[in-house]
Amino acid sequence: MKKVIIITGASSGMGKDAALRLVEEGHIVYGVARRLNHMKDLEEAGGHAIKLDITNTDQVKEAVTRIIKEQGQIDVLFNNAGYAVYGSVEDVSIEDAKRQFDVNLFGLATITKAVLPYMRKQKQGTIINNSSMGGKMYTILGSWYHATKHALEGWSDCLRLELKPFNIDVVVIEPGAIRTEFGDVMNGPMLERSKGGPYEAAANTIAHTTEAFYSNPKNSSPASVITNKVVKAIYAKKPKTRYRAGKWAKPMVWMRIYLGGRLFDRVLKSQMK
Repeated sequence: MKKVIIITGASSGMGKDAALRLVEEGHIVYGVARRLNHMKDLEEAGGHAIKLDITNTDQVKEAVTRIIKEQGQIDVLFNNAGYAVYGSVEDVSIEDAKRQFDVNLFGLATITKAVLPYMRKQKQGTIINNSSMGGKMYTILGSWYHATKHALEGWSDCLRLELKPFNIDVVVIEPGAIRTEFGDVMNGPMLERSKGGPYEAAANTIAHTTEAFYSNPKNSSPASVITNKVVKAIYAKKPKTRYRAGKWAKPMVWMRIYLGGRLFDRVLKSQMK
C-alpha cells in the first residue's frame, strides 16, 4: 500500500538513501532538510523536497500543513536528522550543547508533535526514530552526543506506550558505524574546541583514530543496511521496538552491557594508544 512518508535529514547519508529507496518502491516521500540543493536527486526520482530546519517551529508547522494539504494524510515519519558534537565537557560551550539537544531531541520532538494529531485522526501511523548504538553505550569526549541519544531512547519508549491506544507504532533504529558525513562533521569542531587546552591530545588522537577507521571500508557499513531496517519497520504489521544494524553495533552494545562500566572503559582507553 502506498504510504505518505516524511524523512528528516534527507539531504545525505541514511536519510537520502532511505528516501530514494522508498520512492523507488512507489511511496510518496517528502524529504526535509536545510540543504535543499542536496535533494535534487530525490525530486528527479519522483520525491518531494522541502527546505526545513526542524528546530524552527514555524517552518515545521508550515511543512506539515503543506503535506496534509497535498496528500491528506501522513503515514510514516522517519526522524533521521541529527549530528554529533564531540569534545570534553569543559570545552563544549553550553550553547553548542543546547544546539545538540535542539537538533537531536527537541527538533525531533517538534516535528513528531506536529504530525501526531493527524496520525491519531487516521488511527494509524509509524514514528521511526534514528538513534545510535551510542544510545546504549558511550565513547571518549562524546558526552553531549551520547546524552542526546540516551535521552532519545527513553523518550521513544515513553512515546510508544502513549501512542499504543491510537494504533501508532514507535520504532527505534540503532545504527552502528555507517559510511556517512558523521566523522567529518564531528572532527573539525572538536579539534578547534580543544586547541591549546588540557584535552587537545585526546581530541587529536580521537580525530586520527576516526579518520583511520572510516578510511577502511571494511570498518563500516553502507547506509543501505539502515534503509533495510526502516523498510522492514514500515511494512511490518507489528514492528519491533528496536532494530540494530551496521558494523560494530551489536558487539559494542553487548560489551557495554555484559562487561560492565570498568571493563568497557578499558576497551575504550585501549583505542587511545
